[in-house]
Amino acid sequence: MKKLPIYLLFAFFTVSFATLTSCREEKSAKEKVEEGVEDIGDGIEEGVEEVEDEIDDATDDN
Repeated sequence: MKKLPIYLLFAFFTVSFATLTSCREEKSAKEKVEEGVEDIGDGIEEGVEEVEDEIDDATDDN
């Protein structure tokens, strides 16, 4: 009789976990590519800003 609550808890958590992990949004290939391009664009913009800051720092010192 003591094992019954343990089995019920295990079953509850297993069903909860399965429900939560199966609700992920599936992205199409086009959406994945667009997201990747946006990430690359953001990285380039950050790199350009860092270079500009370094140039400003170098010209301010002279």
